[in-house]
Order: sequence, then structure tokens, then C-alpha cells
Amino acid sequence: MREITTLEELDALLLESERGPVLILKHSTRCPVSAAAYSRMQAWERVLGEAAPPVYLVKVIESRELSNEIGVHLSVTHLSPQVILVRDGCALWSGSHGGIGGLALDAALHEFG
Repeated sequence: MREITTLEELDALLLESERGPVLILKHSTRCPVSAAAYSRMQAWERVLGEAAPPVYLVKVIESRELSNEIGVHLSVTHLSPQVILVRDGCALWSGSHGGIGGLALDAALHEFG
């Protein structure tokens, strides 16, 4: 999982999504529900290893402008925690709160990735 903090990094991520699916995890560093979702994402990445798609972390409090721009650009209502599956520069799926986990991510990647 790689943290992004700038609009330029978002642009690069969107370009990368033209080659394959990428995930954006919007995470609040002050929320225990978000901390649990973050831990589930890390565990899922460990299980998949090299087969995992790129996952980018956006800390919503520390990078509020970026977090807001993601919502606007991808037409996704902001939630936190939230994971967004991006392919070809478009949001194809998103999950939030308890819906962030390995089974949901695997299903979304199978359907949309």
C-alpha cells in the first residue's frame, strides 16, 4: 500500500488504471472503524502478495483536498473508510466500513477488474 498526497499522484494513479485495476483506500487516522478496515486491507494484500493490484492510501484528514478531489473526479460520494476500484480512470465499484474485506474485494475484482 502506497500513500498518495498530491493531485499529481492521483493523475498518475488514474493513468496507471488504464493498464489494470487499482484500488484507493480512503482512511481516517482518527477512526477505529477505519483502522479495522485498514488492517483488513493489509491482511488481504499479504495473502495475495504479488498478485494484488496496486493499492493507494489516502489519509482523509491529512490530505483533505486530495480526498475531496477523488470524490469529485470519480463521482463517488465520500465515505471513510472507503475503498474504490478504479479502471480506465473510472470508479467501477466502492465499498465502505464493514464492506471492506477480502471477499468483497475479490468479488469486485472478479466482476470489474
